[in-house]
Amino acid sequence: MLLSRGPLREVQPLDNLTLEVIAMSISPAVERFVKAHGVEYEVIQHPAAFTAMEEAAAAHVSGQEWAKTVVVFTPEGEAIQAVLPASSSVDLGKLERLVRAGALRLAEEKEFVGLYPDCEPGAMPPLGNLYHQKVFVDRALAADETIVFDAGDHHSALRMRYADYEKLVSPIVGEFGRAVGA
Repeated sequence: MLLSRGPLREVQPLDNLTLEVIAMSISPAVERFVKAHGVEYEVIQHPAAFTAMEEAAAAHVSGQEWAKTVVVFTPEGEAIQAVLPASSSVDLGKLERLVRAGALRLAEEKEFVGLYPDCEPGAMPPLGNLYHQKVFVDRALAADETIVFDAGDHHSALRMRYADYEKLVSPIVGEFGRAVGA
């Protein structure tokens, strides 16, 4: 795991050891967006992972701290982001009541390409306003001091204070998550 604030600097070998430098691969659009708003963040590099809980484990953070982005569509075809802890699942009934837009449907992975052209499918960050989408955050995640989330690919994440994330995104906070297995 590699932690960095901002761009990666060149690393010099120590005592004739060969060092492998991992290039930062967060989405350029995400990086510009976060920097333009003056938000402090850390980049976390981790082994490739493809589910939110796998990503949390690979990044050595709890499933409660990892912010999972679930994309849903309103009946009018508007994409919105539901953001909740990786250790939770979306209760669509509760989310429908919060969104007040009628029956919601989960987006299919093939739909992510058009919505998040700068991201690998399934690795979109919970920065809906960057993509002209409303963001809804589960109250359980909003209670965390810091959150970690995908940065556009399956091996990079951003960590920031939730208070900074809230200023950056201005999400609508409500209760729509349920513990996995509940």
